[in-house]
Amino acid sequence: MQMEGTVFTPSLEGMKHVKSESGVILTKPFLEVCKHILPVLEKFGSAMSIVKTDIGGNITRLEKKYASDPTKYEQLHSMVKLEVSEKTAKSSSSCTNGLLWLTRAMGFLVALFHNLVQHPDWQMAQACSDAYSKTLKKWHGWLASSSFSVAIKLAPDRKKFMEIISGSGDINADIEKFCSTFSPLLAENHKFLASVGMDDLKAS
Repeated sequence: MQMEGTVFTPSLEGMKHVKSESGVILTKPFLEVCKHILPVLEKFGSAMSIVKTDIGGNITRLEKKYASDPTKYEQLHSMVKLEVSEKTAKSSSSCTNGLLWLTRAMGFLVALFHNLVQHPDWQMAQACSDAYSKTLKKWHGWLASSSFSVAIKLAPDRKKFMEIISGSGDINADIEKFCSTFSPLLAENHKFLASVGMDDLKAS
């Protein structure tokens, strides 16, 4: 059975609701959009299992916090503000850390999808490596970087992958739309995290 639209259709729909009328990023809709990208990662097979686990784990962490008080944490950045004021933001299990790494990992995916559209002649591994070096690499220690290099070698055949994720829609148009709509949200997260001194934490 062919899916309606592409694998990006749910996240494109979801992005319409990410901001409040006053232009603030809302927690639940933002996390939903990130969640909708997980099925795309599944199509990569084991090449993206590290990234998928990472994104999934950070979404769960932020969702738990949100669920503990949906009114209080309705706005995505409210959790961070609280942790910064309580001096717990730098803890590796903090929501601030979760949001930072979720934003970085999603930035990597945006760069990867962008590469697939912009460089039709690139093999999947090249598209992955280029996106990685532009986004996550500088934040990763040696261990994370080397396990990533190993994983990239397992990347699926590009043509097969594009066929799988296309469904019945225009995959290139959807990818471009996803990248152009989602990038500003990620940039806003980075800007906010930088404003509280939390945008440059590295992985151990």
